Amino acid sequence: MALYEHIFLARQDLSGAQVDELIQNYKSLLEENGGSVGRIENWGLKSLTYRIKKNRKAHYALLNIEAPGAAIHEMERQMRINEDILRYMTVSVEEHEEGPSVMMQKRDRDDRGRGGDRGDRGGRGERGESGRRPREAAAQE
Repeated sequence: MALYEHIFLARQDLSGAQVDELIQNYKSLLEENGGSVGRIENWGLKSLTYRIKKNRKAHYALLNIEAPGAAIHEMERQMRINEDILRYMTVSVEEHEEGPSVMMQKRDRDDRGRGGDRGDRGGRGERGESGRRPREAAAQE
């Protein structure tokens, strides 16, 4: 069977539980048609670069799929009909990547970076009361 990565964008006014339900519906649809879903990542609600069907944000989800072409075709047909799905994209891959996707790695990095220590910023040299170098030192250079 062929390997695919499938990403879809769902409307912003859906709850997280509704997005999870959509994911489970498409997972069961693939399994009924002889496929299987490996890793599932819900990337959450993110801002869109431009509005799509009057939505400024969307819920992103990634599915790693191993299925025949007919199962993918049926899933995409169902997504075209569903009004909650704004966009989708399915890409054929040679093999699925191990570990978290780049988007999940970015989220982990962002979570660690919030409120963290900026570390030693080094010396800034001597400064006068106003925060600038004294005029004599600037004139000598």
